[in-house]
Amino acid sequence: HPVVFPVHPRTTNNLKQFGLQDRLSGIKGLILGGPMDYFAFQKLIATCAFVITDSGGIQEETTYRRVPCLTLRPNTERPCTVTLGTNELITFDLPALQEAIGRIQAGTFKQGEVPPLWDGHATERVVEVLAGLT
Repeated sequence: HPVVFPVHPRTTNNLKQFGLQDRLSGIKGLILGGPMDYFAFQKLIATCAFVITDSGGIQEETTYRRVPCLTLRPNTERPCTVTLGTNELITFDLPALQEAIGRIQAGTFKQGEVPPLWDGHATERVVEVLAGLT
């Protein structure tokens, strides 16, 4: 399976600065791309086996889509993605990352659930509250 890496411009600059871009470009199965628009990125998330990230927002997107997410951080400002969702915090430890990927591939990674109020009806609830104020 290919690995898709949508590279942030700042990351691209760092890869060039440290002489890593050519090394990454030579890895078979690694697709380096630029930033993606929201809809293209949503399609990518919806069709992938799992996501590895350090981004907070992606933790929410993967939980909503019930896609396994391995977050390379010691903590998160979105704890419900860990307690309820499909997110797991992984330290910068290769064996821990490999073990988590192995659980995903074996089908034993947590299934997670979409948090109760993430049902797409926030607007209706806001309107209901605002209507009650008049």
